[in-house]
Amino acid sequence: MKIYLYLSLNPEALIASHLPPEEFGAYLAVGTRSFRGSAMFFEVDPEFQSDYPPFPGDCDALPASYRRISPPLHLSGNLQVLEHVPVAALGKLHLATHDGRVLGLASAPIEPTVDRCFHLYQEFCPVTPRVVSTLDPSEFCARLTDPRQPVSVPRIVFAELTLGALATDLDRRMWAICLIPACSISVSACASSSANRKPTKVTTRNVRDDVLYRTVHCGFYVGQAHEVKFYPLPSATELDSAHHDWWRSAQASYGS
Repeated sequence: MKIYLYLSLNPEALIASHLPPEEFGAYLAVGTRSFRGSAMFFEVDPEFQSDYPPFPGDCDALPASYRRISPPLHLSGNLQVLEHVPVAALGKLHLATHDGRVLGLASAPIEPTVDRCFHLYQEFCPVTPRVVSTLDPSEFCARLTDPRQPVSVPRIVFAELTLGALATDLDRRMWAICLIPACSISVSACASSSANRKPTKVTTRNVRDDVLYRTVHCGFYVGQAHEVKFYPLPSATELDSAHHDWWRSAQASYGS
């Protein structure tokens, strides 16, 4: 029987399982006692190598007791998992809704940023602030993982969220409040970043809500320094036509 290796982001853990992604996502979202709600996880190359125990290096070499596991077995569950799994070893990113619907995203070349003054990022792992930034996704990743910065992490997973008109035009709406689905951001956050020439400004230091997929602008990123993988989220039109059940579930969970 095939063994899958997954890197769960919420909670952060390396997990070996017999369950394929669709069933594993449902298990995380609705089948566990310790965690319920939307979930995100990567498929991991079972042959990747790491000196960080207890990573096995090869799932087929797991002890027989591992290969008979049910439910899925946490091989490692702490705040140092992501940094020890190479970006190159990460496969598809799977997004599970609150009721266990799962959408798999493949990586693709990063799309160039066009005519955007500001970006709104939600970090997912290993930290969870929401940040307004003048940096594009690649620059943002490089800065966050630069050990020369006052605060940095070895590796980061984040998404770019919808910012509306403020992404391209701040001056015209200085008086307004930009209302983003499931999160409100004062224009002053962007204005402060612009006036003080700060590349980033934290708007919410620790976001603990479920992942609200409908707020994602273009997709998800994982990386360190200049090694970045991009997982584009299909447009709302494509999600509605090709992934209708998942998209309907994602919208129903909004605001719950």
